[in-house]
Amino acid sequence: MDALDRLAEPGLDLLARVDALLAAGAPEGHRLWPLLRRMRVLPGAAVREFLELHPAPLADAGRAVRQLVRGYDDACAMLADPVAWSGPAASAYDEARTALLRHFDEGSESLVGRLESTAGYADALADWVEGSRLALARSLADALRSAEAVTVHAASRPGGDERAGALAAAEIATRVLGVLGVAYDGAETLLRQWAPSLAETTWQERVTGAPGLGGVTSIGH
Repeated sequence: MDALDRLAEPGLDLLARVDALLAAGAPEGHRLWPLLRRMRVLPGAAVREFLELHPAPLADAGRAVRQLVRGYDDACAMLADPVAWSGPAASAYDEARTALLRHFDEGSESLVGRLESTAGYADALADWVEGSRLALARSLADALRSAEAVTVHAASRPGGDERAGALAAAEIATRVLGVLGVAYDGAETLLRQWAPSLAETTWQERVTGAPGLGGVTSIGH
């Protein structure tokens, strides 16, 4: 359980009141409006969705992907073993084996390269989730101890000043949605940065030709 989990219950209670006060519309001309148009969600609903994001599953996925590399290492070791035969068939096999080794593990576009990139992307996402949850927790903590929170609670009671409550709610919503907006920008930046390394890898055939007929194949030394 992290700081955001610990603040979830009081934070969601406050944001439910904020959402209710903003349901009729934010104050005209308030700086919240651009955020609402961009995010298309009220802060309470946005935070409930974000609470479902945790870094641990992403970090576990990165470790699981890296374990797959061992299988390719074993396959490459088998392919790299010297073969005691010669002749046209042996030459053709050697070319095919070399091409397969390159496809398995040579550069960022190989299968191993793509696995390592996928694991790196999972790690980067885990770091993004962890940092974003911490930033959101700080925003909720500030909101819970703010004067606007007191005004929102008072406005939520029967006979409360809804106009003052709406203004206070808009201030809290601006802070929370602003943090979430920065978080989503970070996620989009990660995707742009990693996308080239996550593209599907394709087989790059480099075999020069098929073995000629009539040659002699020798096995052993």
